[in-house]
Amino acid sequence: MTTNIQSLLGDKAEFLLGFNSPKIPKERLHLPGPDFVDRVFTHSDRNNRVLANLARMYNHGRLAGTGYLSILPVDQGIEHSGGASFAKNPDYFDPEKIVELAVEGGCNAVASTFGVLGMTARKYAHKIPFMVKINHNELLTYPNSHEQILFGTVEQAYDMGAAAIGATIYFGSDDSHREIIEVAQAFALAHELGMATVLWCYIRNSAFKKDKDYHVSADLTGQANHLGVTIEADIIKQKLPENNGGFLALNTGDSSYGKLDKRMYSELASDHPIDLCRYQVANNYMGRAGLINSGGASGDNDFAEAAATAVINKRAGGQGLISGRKAFQRPMADGVKILNTIQDVYLDQSIKVA
Repeated sequence: MTTNIQSLLGDKAEFLLGFNSPKIPKERLHLPGPDFVDRVFTHSDRNNRVLANLARMYNHGRLAGTGYLSILPVDQGIEHSGGASFAKNPDYFDPEKIVELAVEGGCNAVASTFGVLGMTARKYAHKIPFMVKINHNELLTYPNSHEQILFGTVEQAYDMGAAAIGATIYFGSDDSHREIIEVAQAFALAHELGMATVLWCYIRNSAFKKDKDYHVSADLTGQANHLGVTIEADIIKQKLPENNGGFLALNTGDSSYGKLDKRMYSELASDHPIDLCRYQVANNYMGRAGLINSGGASGDNDFAEAAATAVINKRAGGQGLISGRKAFQRPMADGVKILNTIQDVYLDQSIKVA
């Protein structure tokens, strides 16, 4: 292991690197590897053009040929507002700077809006795989709402040469039924046209905040993943789980919510973060659809947090990280460095799946 990763993990190193007793053994999983597309997706209903675009993403950037993914997502100008997102580095109001960061950072793909990628398509769509985020929650409606709405068409993404489309569903929200139907139809068309599909599988409901914030519970996020692969997402983006027992918390007193089996918490997961993340992988058809975890907000310990998140994801059987704010809310050279730090975890052969 590189000294840098070891030092970044600090006192978490043994806890994260020494864990070797997962509830779900790795032998049950379809793990990342150079042959992942051939081993998994050639048996699916994805057509040859989808396979080619999946292979293009898996074989681009510093992680090319490993089966792992490092993706730069920058849609926060809509999701979190432009000023709030780019005040730390106003250069990223410029779409080309976003794509440049992904290229210089050695990413497998760049994920952004119709506007960002459309503005740069003729210069860059053949140089790095484009992932067009087709829906967003805009923050200008008053009061703010939480609804993912389409900002363009699947055909627009296809015409600009995108390798994939991405979309968000707020599972658990009042708007989820519309979003599920809309995104399922979009994914079907994307596959027909030959593009891969990536789903931001987010949980959203104020009732999920109890004694803990169960928006990041392994059981609820795992079920969101399971719904996501049901509508044929090829790759799932999910927040790293921080706790478990969302279904239990929402089934207290006179309330009834969903269904659970207590073995979910005793035989399929422990409270170790690698085990919690593995439960997410299991809900991705045991890894047949790749799990990429989000990098989270930028803060004071970005490099350490990014390294730890990457180690958890990799050792759980995940396929990589999709990290935006930690990379673009700083000077480009530092953004490249943090992306490379994440990638180094996946390139380090001494860090193995638990």
